[in-house]
Amino acid sequence: MTTIPSSSAKQAQRAIGVRLRELRKDARLSGRALAAATGQHFTRVSKIEHGVQVPSDGDLHAWATACGAAEQIPDLIATQRSVDSEYLEFRRQSRAGMKRVLGAHTVALYEKTSLFRIYEHNVIPGLFQTADYTAAMLAFWIRFLETPNDMEAAVAARMERQRVIYQKGKHFVVVVEEQALRTWFGNAETQAGQLDRLLAVMSLPNVSIGIIPMMVERGPVGSAGFWIFDNSLAALEIPTASIEVTRPQEIELYARMFENLKSYAVYGKSARALISRAIAELDSRN
Repeated sequence: MTTIPSSSAKQAQRAIGVRLRELRKDARLSGRALAAATGQHFTRVSKIEHGVQVPSDGDLHAWATACGAAEQIPDLIATQRSVDSEYLEFRRQSRAGMKRVLGAHTVALYEKTSLFRIYEHNVIPGLFQTADYTAAMLAFWIRFLETPNDMEAAVAARMERQRVIYQKGKHFVVVVEEQALRTWFGNAETQAGQLDRLLAVMSLPNVSIGIIPMMVERGPVGSAGFWIFDNSLAALEIPTASIEVTRPQEIELYARMFENLKSYAVYGKSARALISRAIAELDSRN
């Protein structure tokens, strides 16, 4: 039996149990009848419905089929798999250094993803960062998370990952807030170098970068940056955790939010003008 490690995961597991119980009741099946139909002991049905025991993919498949709700199988499985993997605690990961926090496990994800949809509100996306900008940003997190100082390896890992930008069949649709152009990591020279880098990647045919101006009337405001990998995963970071969303319905909500944010962005000459203006303001400070 799989154990549930955190209070958040326990709540999520109980929610899955409630959902399964509703499926059973909608099908007008007793616990014993469902147990007989799925080949398990009726006490296990009760434990699953109360979030005490974790159902396997096979359990979910059999349960939904017995209840005449086979169309819900993919979402049920995706929901269950997210319970243990949704929260990846930074402090636990950081014991092995910032290279681990940056996520060596994401290399395979980047390799198999064709379409990257990226929204950032106060930082330049990691795929487009310069080494100096990355190092300046990570310096805080090494102190804050009290991780081993593996700065050189962490920066090298991020730079190596940027090779994906140049791989055939990869497309990057990116929306950043103008605030990200004006949030400094490091000194003015570091920031200027980063903005120059952003101008350079905008010329790549497989990269679309839109910028939402600061002074514009708008509807949605993103409370956190998030990345969508094809239609299989949405990921975002908060100060203590990396959150991975795999439920199809939730991924669709992130995709809808991305399209809403995208509609307020400017592109091409207008976007480059915002970046050039930020660079000019940096130069005027020197």
